[in-house]
Amino acid sequence: MNAMKTTLLLTVMTLILVFGGGALAGQGGMVIAMGLALVMNVGAYWFSDKMVLKMSGARQVSEAEAPELYSIVRELAQRATLPMPKVYVIDDPSPNAFATGRNPENAAVAATSGIMSILNRDELAGVMAHELAHVGNRDILIGTISATIAGAISMLANMAQFAMIFGGGNRDGEGQHPAVAIIMMIVAPIAAMLVQMAISRSREYGADEGGAKICGNPLWLAAALAKLQQGVAVRPMDVNPSTAHMYIVNPLAGGGLSSLFSTHPPMEERIRRLEQMAARWQQA
Repeated sequence: MNAMKTTLLLTVMTLILVFGGGALAGQGGMVIAMGLALVMNVGAYWFSDKMVLKMSGARQVSEAEAPELYSIVRELAQRATLPMPKVYVIDDPSPNAFATGRNPENAAVAATSGIMSILNRDELAGVMAHELAHVGNRDILIGTISATIAGAISMLANMAQFAMIFGGGNRDGEGQHPAVAIIMMIVAPIAAMLVQMAISRSREYGADEGGAKICGNPLWLAAALAKLQQGVAVRPMDVNPSTAHMYIVNPLAGGGLSSLFSTHPPMEERIRRLEQMAARWQQA
């Protein structure tokens, strides 16, 4: 279901690009914006892992430096038939973790000192299994594709705005009412951003399910998520908002209207799905 939802959402984003792009800047402008967005996001795809690890202050550790975390990741990687990722620790009391890397062969997982201090071994295994599921599902690639399309739509809106300010025209859309372009300049980028957020939330559900299968017990991750929600509420992380979507729980404090633009699903729903999954396993 999560894969189908992601496919549907990517299709919606593509339709926004095609029809909105034609209304905003015509075929020529759409091709230019798509090309620029693709170049930027391909660069991010290749180098984002190094950037986010540096921005988060993560340091690579050996098995001797973090024996429990290292052994958990190694055991789970073997279960998931994934290459052993590099292991990083972030010296931060806020409990959180993330995975990065353009493919399973170049993956890394990072955990804060805070998460290792509040979770037991089973709960930590649930979290690391979630992160390895992201690696196995190639969620970094899917995120890059959605970012490319969203970026192209935003660039088209900017191009149309400049063309309108400086009196430029759209030959492909000659005769089109200016009000249509104005509406698209406002609506298309917002719609693309909302769809991009929905894709991110869908991938989190997928990683929860995949992580539960890797570690062997959905309740381990459910218990960990409950603790993490409380821990982050008390100690939010000081992170760049552009990297917040990578963490297993939103590291930034927020609520209310901001939940509409959240890259993470509601925690209560994530826990409920994991508990239902555990119940089904017990009945099987």
